[in-house]
Amino acid sequence: MNTSSGSDTVQKTFLKYQHVFVFLAPLLFVVGVYFGAPTEGSGTSYWLEYWWMFIPFITGATIVNTVGISGSALFVPFLIFIFPIIAGETLTPETLVKVGLISESFGLSSSALAFIQYGLVDRRLALTLVAGGVPFVVAGALLSFVIPAPVFHLLLGLALLTASYLLFKADLGHEEPSRSDEPEERAEVSADGGSMPNDAEKLGPAGVETADDGTVTRVDRDGNDYNYSREGYLERFANYSVGGIFQGLAGFGIGELGIISMLRTKVPVRVAIGTNHIVVALTAVLASLVHVFGGQYVPGGHSISLASTPWNMVVWTVPATVTGGQIAPYVSAALDTSLIKKGVGVLFAIIAVALFVMAAGGF
Repeated sequence: MNTSSGSDTVQKTFLKYQHVFVFLAPLLFVVGVYFGAPTEGSGTSYWLEYWWMFIPFITGATIVNTVGISGSALFVPFLIFIFPIIAGETLTPETLVKVGLISESFGLSSSALAFIQYGLVDRRLALTLVAGGVPFVVAGALLSFVIPAPVFHLLLGLALLTASYLLFKADLGHEEPSRSDEPEERAEVSADGGSMPNDAEKLGPAGVETADDGTVTRVDRDGNDYNYSREGYLERFANYSVGGIFQGLAGFGIGELGIISMLRTKVPVRVAIGTNHIVVALTAVLASLVHVFGGQYVPGGHSISLASTPWNMVVWTVPATVTGGQIAPYVSAALDTSLIKKGVGVLFAIIAVALFVMAAGGF
């Protein structure tokens, strides 16, 4: 067996059993946190204090992963407005962004693997967008350590209002998938998600082929065909750069602005959603690391204090987001994505107004 075939075998096996690996990750995380993380409390009451957060976070993770946006776009407003009512305490901007980023890192990584297995991820696009967005994500995360809470709420409201507007303006109807007229030929190909980034001689569920003129033909696991071009890198880079700053600062933004640029450059909506998951997941992981460890490098920032992270909270939110991430591709395939996006857009607008009121009261 040569190296290439061995790598393909490993990839196929991993994607085939990705549910097992995905659910092992939060289990190992919870065990690691329980036995190894420095905490500000201990005992059964400490670890069970926020058990109820599993419910809103699995619901939120399913919604945001279905439409291909950042989890913190819902998690951070939830922690600002609803959490204090239920828990009787408020979280600092730094802490709530940290909780949102850690949670969505797991949830989006889970959903990204599910979309890859479904054949709805253009990994060549994803990798170039991640590479371009990295410096902006780091800059935004470092900036978060020195921005006052009122300014944070103001910027958060502006980001949500912009995301709401763009969601309403996005054309979600172009390039609907078509079905192959040759199911027998398609059935001969296993649904392994394809190789990275292209699998030139394996067009079928889920395969991808790029023609000499740059036209991409993609077939998902159900045999749906998608045809598009990867042109429009400059517009996507501009959107992902601005979104990257907000991703580091507030925990979301790169997904909301990024998916709009995907749709404007005629990437099919389901491929755009799937591809966006890779970008948001990787940048969320990066932003989480900067939020946890980066304060010591910023004048006026904090030194490393892992104990200040509410570990008894994230041991519930991480498994919730992972589960929601696995559910999302099936919800996306079954429901009207346009209707879901409009509902999220209305919610964003309402939250943005509330954030503006909070910011005005804080100045």
